[in-house]
Amino acid sequence: MRNTLNKAIFCTIVFSVSFAVLSCAPSYNTVKRMQKIEEGVHNPTTKEELQEAIKKFDARALDLATTEAQVGIWYKILGTRYLDQQLYGKAFECFQKALTYYPDNANLYYYVALCAGYLANSTMDFEANGPASSSIEKRQNYLRLAETAYIRALGINPKYYRAMYGLGVLYVFVLDESEKAIPHLEKFLSVQVKDTNAMFVLARAYYMNYDFDKAVALYDRIIELKPNAEKVKEAEANKKTVLDAKFSQGK
Repeated sequence: MRNTLNKAIFCTIVFSVSFAVLSCAPSYNTVKRMQKIEEGVHNPTTKEELQEAIKKFDARALDLATTEAQVGIWYKILGTRYLDQQLYGKAFECFQKALTYYPDNANLYYYVALCAGYLANSTMDFEANGPASSSIEKRQNYLRLAETAYIRALGINPKYYRAMYGLGVLYVFVLDESEKAIPHLEKFLSVQVKDTNAMFVLARAYYMNYDFDKAVALYDRIIELKPNAEKVKEAEANKKTVLDAKFSQGK
């Protein structure tokens, strides 16, 4: 009898507590109503009421915007950490996410382009059972993404010299569209007048477009600057190659 009574009491307590919890659980409408009470704003209709409502909620909106901005910054920082460790896939994902917060940030587009270029070079069919064209197509997609991202960075900041150089390298050595690189690299060197790396790339572009005299002039400039013995030697060898090509074509 006592056991039965205890069970009955226990069940009654459990039922009572459960009912109280369910009754006290705030519904969506309750929470919404409490927020309105807290801010003192209900259903503004007049101009004055709307202005007052905006004023009261403005601080909260600012807090939310600040939080969102910080998340974007964290994704950018994390992406650069991955990039430093040559984890290009992880870095690529972080910079993509950061762009959802900062869609007009030239640096983020530059980093996306950089990572896409590295990912294109590492694209392979690891399952070894897909069509041969699948990995080639994937590589081309990454390369075109890199091109688009560089161009987007330059559209935001026309004086973004790292993007100019990166796009030039992409056109000359990867996409085999050296004629597109020339205006970007010429603009780059109009400011970065002693950058011999860019001179090598532009000289190559001139050579590929049969502008041999301009290519020779750039190699002469590199030799004159004497950046280091290895570069001077390379410039001299490349100059000879260009002159041989020029004379063979009678130019």
